Amino acid sequence: MKNVQKGFSFIEILVVVTIIGIISAVGMVTYTEFIKQSRDAKRKGDLEQIRGALEIYKSKNNAYPLTAEVVFGSDLCDPLPGGCGAGTYLKKIANDPKTGTYIYYYLSATGSDYTLGAHLEQGSTSNCGTNCGGGVQVCNYCLGPYGQL
Repeated sequence: MKNVQKGFSFIEILVVVTIIGIISAVGMVTYTEFIKQSRDAKRKGDLEQIRGALEIYKSKNNAYPLTAEVVFGSDLCDPLPGGCGAGTYLKKIANDPKTGTYIYYYLSATGSDYTLGAHLEQGSTSNCGTNCGGGVQVCNYCLGPYGQL
């Protein structure tokens, strides 16, 4: 009669746990990178949408709104008199998808030009020279009236 071993040895279990750990680690890194890429894509899309609204605003008002007139999280409307009743160009100006960590940036001192900025988590190494994160993060993706700066 043969002696039949039931179960797995410690080495077999250790090998399987190690393989599962490696696969899990690779999966988590890939997932994290995917999430960062999706937030960056949303940032670029948001800025393009805002840029389009700014161009419509300028075509009607002959100038871009000044910095104080663009409040992220609120509407982009005609200047007074009339306000939003006279024309709404963007119902809600988007906030950065990682609000609290990063912010979108808008600057137009004279109304003849503007800079829109965001901090991308991946990719871009350019520096637009503007602040996109509470004094910590520099905008590395910026748009102006003629596209990417």
